[in-house]
Amino acid sequence: MCLATPGLILSISGSAADAGPDAELWRQAEVDFGGVRQWVSLACLPEAAVGDRVLVHVGMALSVVLAEEP
Repeated sequence: MCLATPGLILSISGSAADAGPDAELWRQAEVDFGGVRQWVSLACLPEAAVGDRVLVHVGMALSVVLAEEP
């Protein structure tokens, strides 16, 4: 059984403009988990942006959580 925790991306470091073709593998985001902030890898989510909500498992953002329409 796995547990993924939702969090909000506050900032991103290591953009593709920084260095070579493998730069996206090193992208990291500072994610807020209800007041606790942690740096997580965005290697699986090249499309993630500041303000997105993501599911994180073992320090790796696995998917973007879409907001539910009212």
